[in-house]
Amino acid sequence: MATSSSSTVKAYPYPPKICCLGAGYVGGPTMAVMAKMCPDIKVTVTDLNERRIAAWNSSSLPIYEPGLQEVVEEARGRNLFFSTDIDAAIQECTIIFVSVATPTKTSGIGAGEAADLTYWELAARRIAAVCNASSNMSPKIIVEKSTVPVRTADAMAAVMAASCKGTDFQVLSNPEFLAEGTAIDDLFKPDRVLVGGPVTPQGHAAVQYLADVYRRWVPTEQVLTTNLWSAELTKLTANAFLAQRISSINSISALCEATGANVSEVAYAIGVDTRIGPKFLKASVGFGGSCFQKDILNLVYLCRQFGLPEVAEYWHQVIAMNDWQKKRFATNIVSSMFNTISGKKIAILGFAFKKDTGDTRETPAIDVCKMLFAEKANLAIYDPKVAREQIYSDLGKEVIDKIEIETDPYIACSGAHAICILTEWDEFKALDYKRIYKSMQKPAFIFDGRNIIDISECQAIGFTVWSVGHALALAK
Repeated sequence: MATSSSSTVKAYPYPPKICCLGAGYVGGPTMAVMAKMCPDIKVTVTDLNERRIAAWNSSSLPIYEPGLQEVVEEARGRNLFFSTDIDAAIQECTIIFVSVATPTKTSGIGAGEAADLTYWELAARRIAAVCNASSNMSPKIIVEKSTVPVRTADAMAAVMAASCKGTDFQVLSNPEFLAEGTAIDDLFKPDRVLVGGPVTPQGHAAVQYLADVYRRWVPTEQVLTTNLWSAELTKLTANAFLAQRISSINSISALCEATGANVSEVAYAIGVDTRIGPKFLKASVGFGGSCFQKDILNLVYLCRQFGLPEVAEYWHQVIAMNDWQKKRFATNIVSSMFNTISGKKIAILGFAFKKDTGDTRETPAIDVCKMLFAEKANLAIYDPKVAREQIYSDLGKEVIDKIEIETDPYIACSGAHAICILTEWDEFKALDYKRIYKSMQKPAFIFDGRNIIDISECQAIGFTVWSVGHALALAK
């Protein structure tokens, strides 16, 4: 369905006016770039959270992303606006992006796997209510920007059709393929933009109307159009395939450690095969972020719902391997440090799930820290972009007395028995490890969960080094 009942192909106004419901990691940057690249299009980003909107309107944005500040400052006040007046934005706009949270359900049917579409449905009902309040509402194009299960567009259309009788509408899918840390570059030069819509004349018109916005700066051949279900499933599948590559190389990292092979050499050798390619083959402590685990669990749930248990189990193993890698990392710390870390200070370098972001959603650091807490270790944590309050929130107030959150990596490492590198921040490659070694308890250990340090150099300094996919390197 995903459309209104009207069979007449209606023209949309030009230039369009655009709004986005949700000012988070996806909605904010996407709309900012769209406003910059389309200065004649008014773009309004809305959110219920007044503090978040206030931050978008300030010099201290609510999220960190390289290049975002400059883009926002160029377009803000010209044709980019941040507002809590959601109803006004819906009323004046033709294209309404819905970029609200779709977390994994924590209770009820599908708990732990299915997507919680509470906010998505509330957004649909809010749009319908605004449309009902006006007797002469222009046609609306509602765009799924959140990651949603296949056929969610039908649910949106059903809510709209039942609740909104006087407005012609189309529901499209326009999934995001952003990587945090490079999101702005991804938006300026995307590999592809995908727009899916109903296979009807009006659906085709709506798809082209939205696609033409992207064609302002994205080459036409990279703007792909599909049916709704293909667009929705493509997003889940893309993240599943990327996560699968990480879990695959991490599984091989364990075999490398057992056999004496070097996982970095193995990854490079298979990556030069053009059929495989080099991306997402870097062994690590595990993947994190808001998308990979959530989307794979969603995919698993869908497969089970459609009677495909073997397919569900196949994809679930990607998550199982990621969980095992984090546990294996923590276990290696304990076993290398004489089977006890009770009362020992361990410096945690990096808490974000990847460099160039302050995002900690599903970061491996949370699980690793909690495992170390279970062994009664004391932790000193340093991350250049993650706020103190966020770390406390992620680890729980009950461990406050076991954490030192530092603003200087050298202070975090001083007096420590071991260092754990959990985020691949560039600054960690440039640290003075001789200085750090002198300040630490001996023997001094480094557990590199991102394979960013020079093992031989640190070994020569006096460190015992364990790096993912490499045999334990004892101090020389």
